[in-house]
Order: sequence, then structure tokens, then C-alpha cells
Amino acid sequence: MGLNRLFGGVYDGKRILVTGHTGFKGSWLCLWLTAMGARVSGLALDPDTDPSHWNLLALPDVADHRVDLRDRAGVRAVFERAQPEIVFHLAAQPLVRRSYREPVATFETNVMGLLNVLDAVRDCPTVRALVNATTDKVYKDRHNDSGYRESDCLGGHDPYSSSKACAEILSTCYRKSFFHGNGSDGFAPRLATARAGNVIGGGDWAEDRLVPDLVRAAQANRALMIRNPSATRPWQHVLDPLSGYLRLGQALLDDADCADAWNFGPDPEGELTVREIADRLHAGWPSLRVELDHEAQPHEAAVLRLDCSKAKHRLGWRPTWSIDVALERTGGWYRDFHDSARLRTADDLAAYVDDARRAGLGWAQ
Repeated sequence: MGLNRLFGGVYDGKRILVTGHTGFKGSWLCLWLTAMGARVSGLALDPDTDPSHWNLLALPDVADHRVDLRDRAGVRAVFERAQPEIVFHLAAQPLVRRSYREPVATFETNVMGLLNVLDAVRDCPTVRALVNATTDKVYKDRHNDSGYRESDCLGGHDPYSSSKACAEILSTCYRKSFFHGNGSDGFAPRLATARAGNVIGGGDWAEDRLVPDLVRAAQANRALMIRNPSATRPWQHVLDPLSGYLRLGQALLDDADCADAWNFGPDPEGELTVREIADRLHAGWPSLRVELDHEAQPHEAAVLRLDCSKAKHRLGWRPTWSIDVALERTGGWYRDFHDSARLRTADDLAAYVDDARRAGLGWAQ
């Protein structure tokens, strides 16, 4: 794609490890990294959906390691083989409702799995930077309309959000205890956490997520029963937080002060209710229909809103695509795949980079 000079060219030729590479975000990130000339390795379980975006992309240049995060020896073996310079930790049990059904597995993966990664980083002398992707759900519910800032209190009602708040605390522990000062070769790994909002985009077939559930319902010619239609979330195309992760990885190589927590969310126009997102997708794809599910549902926060001023001011990052563009691109991806099995992922990435350049974003120049 000729994208080697993005982010100052720092990823061209770099050895990168992506955990969770077979998942939704991870597969998009691997495509982007390989397009920039990175030497990418992945650590993950087998994809748990069929179709699978990872399998459809079929990236030939990614070293594909199928290892459970909970397997400490297996995780360390991947680090020893890959010798990564930058690590993007995306692997997780990411679903709220599944976390109610499987709380122990959720904490084992999201906390002890992270611990295995952090300890492997500690003993891998090549690692210079680690970006740990958590979630906007790590914050203690304050029941107000202002956006959460990185300095706000951590919390978590459900097992998923609680496990990710624990992951933030664990990251801070390792940053202060082990990843500070100079290592034996003059450089200690720098660790940052990235807290992103709800992502949409082509290639997501996970359970209990709005867009994949809508697509499955449309393909079955039925309406989707939606829970919590008034729940407000910060919606963004998957490429927006990924650009934040990549910008953060770049910054960690140059500035130790960037080893901190960062929010990556949409502008206020992207803060919409579940029902509003469903209605906008329906306008462009009439087969997507919803009905309200009136049964009692597990607790989820009513409003999630992120204050991203820190990333905008210090990293020069901001969203590239408005919610309207994100929805158009997402709906178009699924329509093309459903109608003709066409994969628009590379086209969407190229269009995203072009739009970022036109918008004057520094990482895209």
C-alpha cells in the first residue's frame, strides 16, 4: 500500500508482536502494520467466529502463534522466538454478558493473562514499548454527563469491566516496579494503557455486539431484539482507536512521559444511544430491523463518555472519521461481503489514511 512513512516511519522493519491478532481489532491492526513494512508476529487463540476476519484476510507475512494467554510458558516461548521491539496487547475476553456467565475465565484471561505478558516483557531485552489496550469501561460510574478523564477513579460493576480495571492497576504496578529508569542496556520498556470506546467496522462477528447481531438478524430475515436501547456509548470506527494505539507506540519510543493512561474516543457527535446507531444503520440498509427486548438484563452503565483532550493535545491525535462516515463504511463493508463476498478492508484502510492526510493529521503526513 506504500504506507511505510506513516507515524514517522517507525514501524517500517520493526519487529512487532500483536496479542489477540485473530480477533476483530487485532486483524485490522496486523493488516495496517504489515502495510507499513513491520515484521509482525501474533499470539492468540483460534478465531471463535465463522466467518472470521483474520481467516478472510489471510495475511501471509504474519508469524501466527496460537497460544492461550493463561499459558505462561507458551507466552514466554513466543516472546523468545519473536524478540519484539514493540508489543500491542489486545488479547482479552472482551464481552460483558459472557463475563457474567464466565467470571473466572474472564479474570484469568484479562488479569493473569496480562501478568504473563508483562512478565515476559520484563525478561525480553528487545522490547522498547508496550501498548496495553483496555476499555472505556474501566471508570467508576459517576452518573454525570461530563466525559471520563484518565485521572478519574477506576471501578467496575460487571466482571469484564472489573477485570479491565484490575488490568489498569496491574499495568501501573509493573510500570512503577519494573519499567522505570534504565535497563541493563540503557533502556527500560515503556508501558502505556489505551482506553477506547465502542468500535464498529467490517469483519466483526462477535456475539452480543450490536452491529454483528444486526447483520446476523438481517441475514436471517428477522428483527434484532435489542436490550438497553437508551444506553449511550462513544461509537467510532475501528481504525480511529487503532490510529491512537499506533501513535502511542510511536510516542513511547521517544518520550518516557507518554508511559501513562490514554483515552481514544470519538468527538461528541459519536456519542449516541444503541437505538440511534441501529436506526442510522437501518436507513442505509433497510433489512436491518430492531425490536425492543423488555426482559430484565444484566447491569451495564447507562452512559459512557470519554474526554480525549489529553491525546489531542499531547499526541496530536484526533478521530479521522465522523460517525456518519464510520456507519457508511461499516454498513457498506457488510453489504458487499453479504452480497458478493467482497472484502473491503484494504480499501477502507486506504481511504482512512487518505482522509487523515487531507485532515492534516501529523501521523499521516
